[in-house]
Amino acid sequence: MAGVPLEPIMQGQKRFSFRGWQARLIASRKFQKWAAQFPITRRLVRREGEALFDLLAGFCHSQILMALVKFDIPTILMSGPRTIDLLAAQSNVPPERMAILLRAGTALGLLKSRNGKKYALTRTGAALAGVPGLPQMIQHHDVLYRDLADPVAFFKDEVDTELANFWPYVFGSDVDPAIADTYSELMAHSQILVAEDTLRAINFSNVKNLMDVGGGSGAFLCEVAAAEKHPHLTLFDLPQVAPSAANRFAQHGLSKRTTICAGSFRSDPFPQNVDAISLVRVLYDHDDASVRNLLKKCRAALPKAGRLIISEPMSGGVQPERAGDAYFALYTLAMRTGKARSAQEIARMCKEAGFKTVRFPKPMRPFVTTCLDVSVS
Repeated sequence: MAGVPLEPIMQGQKRFSFRGWQARLIASRKFQKWAAQFPITRRLVRREGEALFDLLAGFCHSQILMALVKFDIPTILMSGPRTIDLLAAQSNVPPERMAILLRAGTALGLLKSRNGKKYALTRTGAALAGVPGLPQMIQHHDVLYRDLADPVAFFKDEVDTELANFWPYVFGSDVDPAIADTYSELMAHSQILVAEDTLRAINFSNVKNLMDVGGGSGAFLCEVAAAEKHPHLTLFDLPQVAPSAANRFAQHGLSKRTTICAGSFRSDPFPQNVDAISLVRVLYDHDDASVRNLLKKCRAALPKAGRLIISEPMSGGVQPERAGDAYFALYTLAMRTGKARSAQEIARMCKEAGFKTVRFPKPMRPFVTTCLDVSVS
C-alpha cells in the first residue's frame, strides 16, 4: 500500500459501511412496521412494496400477455368491443376462465371495460396489435420461458437451452433451410421497428453503396431504400438465409438496386466496393473474439471515408438498465453465443479494430435499439 493515499479508501469504506447499516435498518421488520404507519414514509413503503410485488408477479403478467396474443384477442378487438361469451367461443375457452383472463388484461392496462361484459383495447393494447413483429416475438418467448424455468440452474450454466438450438446459424454451421426461413421471417417482422429507429438516428443520405452484413431476408435494406433513393444496397448473409431476400427485393421493386452476396463473415471475403457497412442486431449474437474479427474485417473492406453503422439493443454499462441488462443479457445468455454489450464497450472494440471516430446518437427507444455511427477517419 506504499504510496497509495489512504483517505479516499477510508472514505469509500465509510460510505459502504453506512450503506450497509442503512440496508440493515430498512430490512428490519420493526422499522418496516414503523415506516408503514408514519405519514411521511408510508407512501414510500407502499410504492416500494408494489414494486416488489410487480417483480414477484412478473411471470404471471408475461403469461397473461402470452395468452392474449395466442388467442389473438388484440387483433379481434381491433374491429371493436366484444363480449366475454363471444371471445370465449372464438378461443374455445370456458367463459368463466376467459373472464379472468380479460380482467387480468384490464389490470395490466391492455384492455378496458365499462360494465365488465364487453371488452375493448386501450391505447397500449392497440399498440400491441399494431407494432410490427411484436406478437410474433411474444409467441416465440415460450422457448425463453422454458430455458428460464429453473433460474438457478440457468445461471449455473446447467441448462441445455432451447434457444441455442433455435438459432444454430450463429455457430456458422450448416443450417436447415426450414430453420433458416423461420429465423428470417421472425427477424423480418421485428426488423421494421429497428429500421425506423436506426433511420431516425443515422444519416444515410451520403451513402453510395451500403452493405448490410447478416441482413437475412433484406427487411432492413428495404426500409433504407424507402427512405433513401440513391444508394445501391448489398446484402451479405449465409447461403441458406440470403436467398429469401431475392423475393423481398423483387416485391419491393428493388432487384436493380440490390446485390446479394452469399457467404459467412467468418470465412468468406467481403465486397470491396462499399462505402458503408451496417451491422443490425449482429454483434450481440457473437462472442468477443468473433466480434473483434468481424469489426477488423469491416474496417479492411471500407475506404478511408467509410462508415460502419451498428444498431442493436445494448446494456447500460456502468448504469444497468432494464432492456439491455434484465432482458437482452439473459436472452443472449440462453443463446449461448453472444452477449449484450454497452455502447462504450462496442466503441472501444471498434477503435481497437482501426476505426477512429464513434458517434453516439441518443436512442429513441433503447428497448428497440441503440445506434453507433463509426467512421474510418
